[in-house]
Amino acid sequence: MDATAAVVEMSESNMLDSACVANMQSILRFLQLLCETHNNNLQNFIRKQHNARSSYNLVNETLQFLYYVCGGAAGGMGLLGLYINEHNVPLINQCLETLTEYCQGPCHENQTAIANHDSNGIDIIIALMMNEISPLQDRHMDLVLQLKSNASKCLLAIMESRQDTTMADRIIQRIQPSQLLDLCKQAFLEDHDDQGGEEYEIGLEASPINVGHNLYILAHQLSKHSKELQMAIRAQRDGDDGMSFYQKHTAQIEIVREDRKMEQIVFPVPTICKYLTDDSKEKVRNSVEPDNQGSKVPAFANRVEGLFLEMKWQKNLKDRPYLFKICQHENFWSTFSFHIAVVVNVLVAIFYPFNHDHGPTSASLVVATACFFIMICSVYSMYMYPTFQGYRAISTCVIFQLVCLLDETSALYILGAIQLVNRVVYFIAFLGNHGVFYKETLKSTSDNNGLAAGTPNGLWTSFDFTYHVGYIVVCVLGFIHVFFYSLLLFDLLFREETLLNVIRSTTKNGRSILLTGVLALILIYGFSIVGYVLFQDDFSMEVTTCPDDDAPIHINDWLRYILPYGSPSDSSSEGTCDAKTGCTDSSVVIADGECEAVKEARCSTLLMCIITVLDQGIRHGGGIGEVMRPLSVMEATFGLRLLYDLLFYFIIIIIVLNLIFGVIIDTFADLRSEKQEKETLLKNTCFICGLDRKAFDNRDVAFEEHTDVEHNPWNYLYFIVLLKVKDPTEFTGPESYVANMLKDNMRDWFPRMRAMSLHVEETDPEHFELRSLQGQLVKTVELVTLLSGQLNELKDKMMEQRKQMHRTSLLHSGPFNIQAQHPSGSPSTAMSTS
Repeated sequence: MDATAAVVEMSESNMLDSACVANMQSILRFLQLLCETHNNNLQNFIRKQHNARSSYNLVNETLQFLYYVCGGAAGGMGLLGLYINEHNVPLINQCLETLTEYCQGPCHENQTAIANHDSNGIDIIIALMMNEISPLQDRHMDLVLQLKSNASKCLLAIMESRQDTTMADRIIQRIQPSQLLDLCKQAFLEDHDDQGGEEYEIGLEASPINVGHNLYILAHQLSKHSKELQMAIRAQRDGDDGMSFYQKHTAQIEIVREDRKMEQIVFPVPTICKYLTDDSKEKVRNSVEPDNQGSKVPAFANRVEGLFLEMKWQKNLKDRPYLFKICQHENFWSTFSFHIAVVVNVLVAIFYPFNHDHGPTSASLVVATACFFIMICSVYSMYMYPTFQGYRAISTCVIFQLVCLLDETSALYILGAIQLVNRVVYFIAFLGNHGVFYKETLKSTSDNNGLAAGTPNGLWTSFDFTYHVGYIVVCVLGFIHVFFYSLLLFDLLFREETLLNVIRSTTKNGRSILLTGVLALILIYGFSIVGYVLFQDDFSMEVTTCPDDDAPIHINDWLRYILPYGSPSDSSSEGTCDAKTGCTDSSVVIADGECEAVKEARCSTLLMCIITVLDQGIRHGGGIGEVMRPLSVMEATFGLRLLYDLLFYFIIIIIVLNLIFGVIIDTFADLRSEKQEKETLLKNTCFICGLDRKAFDNRDVAFEEHTDVEHNPWNYLYFIVLLKVKDPTEFTGPESYVANMLKDNMRDWFPRMRAMSLHVEETDPEHFELRSLQGQLVKTVELVTLLSGQLNELKDKMMEQRKQMHRTSLLHSGPFNIQAQHPSGSPSTAMSTS
């Protein structure tokens, strides 16, 4: 084209007309916008216009334009600095961005067109990424970094979603693995030195560490097709800070595309993801329940928004150093609070009621002195080797000193104040870790635990918030009376999951237990009626009464006031007589000091009979028959009493009570087996795809590597977060696909019972060796071709020299010599021959 010829002429003079540059840059920008959001129809139309008289391959023309601008026509790929300056860098960047947009989506036809173009434009892209661009980088390093970043993105776009190895092989043939890794490390060291060791973040445009990260991702993608590069990355990953940094901030996932083919995505981990706490990870991992098909992906996806908002408010806390320190040690405050509660209750149990008359004794002073020296040693050890056990030793010594030097009441007041302050600090940490101090207004819904996933609106009505407020109230009540401190020990229920399962065993099937209890009350009511009608006189029990004027009203007195049909004493005042056993009188008194033992009728009224049967019948293992008057076999009611006692024993004691106990025990067993099953499922099943550990037996990829690298659930979370923080116009093809799926609330892009490592046919080392041999063979063929060309050139030169020497010898010789040399030929023949 005339335009390219003009560019060649202007490039050779190292100048470009400003108007021409402005026009070309606008045209390239227009072509880029046509392909924005990966419009595949326009991408193909730019390459070939089917309905036009003349079709122009604008993909190749753009690549050829870049080739001439960078001096490729003049053989200047090794001397890019002579052709690239601050005036044409924006134009080159626009070329690279346009080529990137041509390929993303992916558009395999455009990728193939760029790779197979005769101008070797891909070599220019690689040269821009790998070579030094001097003297421009000495004056404008930011421009050079932008060029290298766009070049690396362009190469990644050319390789995007390629199932074959054609593109990777062509790039590997032109890149030395050691040189690519050295550039990654050099970029890391430059950024690290510039920031003076401060905390650095990935994602800053035109920064060395960002360019190095793009190069590392490119190396990671190419390592799947090059054993040499794969081994080089593994060798330098552990011993080099730069490579370790890039590995830590790089993740990979596997997705399922529209055609149900799987694809691997390697991406940089957003910086905000480091603010996700381990407690949140553990809570999500243990609380996410599988759906009807056994997949945890839907429940996990529903938690993503809440986890992302947690990252945002944790990052917001980082800007408040003191509050961040408090929130960071939430578990420490909770543990310390429980230990203080145990110590306070131990002191109450030992010393209550408190004696305020004695002071510190000599023994207590000796113990306090010993504790002081132990505390000094603990402080020194904590300074050298800080551990939680050191804090515990120091706290114990301080408590012993308080008890030994002060009275018990003062020690309890001090410990109570420490407990109250510590619990308030813990409450602040709890609120901070749940976004209360996050000022941005966000719409969210509550999660399964009742905690707000985004804003703290649902936090105020949650159980955890009520519990922590109640804990603080109990700490305040402890200053009124020390017995309130005993309630703090119930915190153990919420700290130990085993005890929680014990509580759940009675509450999970609470309706069944309640209905069984109602049935027991109905049966007891029936037995009480039978006992009141037939065996009223047999409910006679020996009790001990102690007269006390200040004593509260007894239950019998209360019944006497409220019941109109007599009192317990009225029905048994006269006693009963029998021919065999004699007379019994409820007023028989056995003197015992100030108290006296009397026999009392406990079924004088139906209400009293119900209370007696409920109280005495259930608490005795043999039923109500154990507390009723023993009957003689000669009595007329002996048979009925025997039937009454046996029925109560079998129905109430054996059947009903065991039904209640059985429900509780079975529920506890179910909870324990459910917990074990969940632990086994987490240990032996992939969280994302649901494949079992057995599926990876006798495979090159172990199950642990699959769950930690290929299908790590947190990598999927980080990828979704990347889509939230990244500019949508910068999305790659797979990123746009996943973003659209998330927008439509679809989960089909998650792999289900599939993994790429299980579908690869060539997983043995011979595959990589074959690729290495193929690469070496290609290099050998190229070398032989070069040597053959040089040999032909040398042969042609030698033939030319021989002809020249022959002509020279003929010019210096006369006709006679010529005839002499050719005796058989005529002179004319000889001359014509020469």
